[in-house]
Amino acid sequence: MLTDSVVLGLVALATSSVSAVLGLGGGVILMLLLPGWLPLSAIVPIHAQVQFFSNASRVVFDPSHIAWQLFLPLLFGSAVGGLVGAQWVDAISLSLLPFFSGIAILVVTWVSIPAPLLKGSWTSIFLGFYQTGIGMLAGATGPLGAAVLGQYKQQRDWLVVNTGLYMMINHGVRTVVFGFLGFAFGQWWHVIFAMSIGSILGSWIGTRGRKIMPPTDFQLVFRWVVTILACRMIWLSYPEVFR
Repeated sequence: MLTDSVVLGLVALATSSVSAVLGLGGGVILMLLLPGWLPLSAIVPIHAQVQFFSNASRVVFDPSHIAWQLFLPLLFGSAVGGLVGAQWVDAISLSLLPFFSGIAILVVTWVSIPAPLLKGSWTSIFLGFYQTGIGMLAGATGPLGAAVLGQYKQQRDWLVVNTGLYMMINHGVRTVVFGFLGFAFGQWWHVIFAMSIGSILGSWIGTRGRKIMPPTDFQLVFRWVVTILACRMIWLSYPEVFR
């Protein structure tokens, strides 16, 4: 178990570095790598807890780009989305969530997500609501928010940091909701601790790497890697869904 924790900590470090450089991708890849290392019922809650630290540290390490006006609308929308999403999670087994995650990740990877028609603070409320509501079932929903934040600003550091801001809120709310739903986070403290430390170190490394790396078009490679891993997640979850 100690070896597993160390390996998962290194995986969290690597994927958090990806997110800190590119603004997205690390959480999706981490979600897709967890089957086989963790029980299916533990994947989505533990992923939420670890990604809270990953995204929070990304924000802390580059605070000059934080758009604080987004915080309260995102928090309000996320709280409502978490309450709504909890009604669905409470009705199904946690072991089924990775199957839905794999399907959702394939959809958001290959289907263009239109920007919402809402403007101003309502856009942030909408973003928080659907990110957290869908995230209760799908887990890694970071790519869903790109079209929304792109309405505000296109500058890379701004997008990376504020993607971290809304995903920090998203994962924090979902962690609290999973706790109220009865998930025993304490049983997995060693895994969560190792992965959280790894994710914080990854954010630190990635933030510094982003300052010296030119923007790059990673979308095509990212899509195919994610597609392969999402199909693996669906395949591993198949016996739970159709048994």
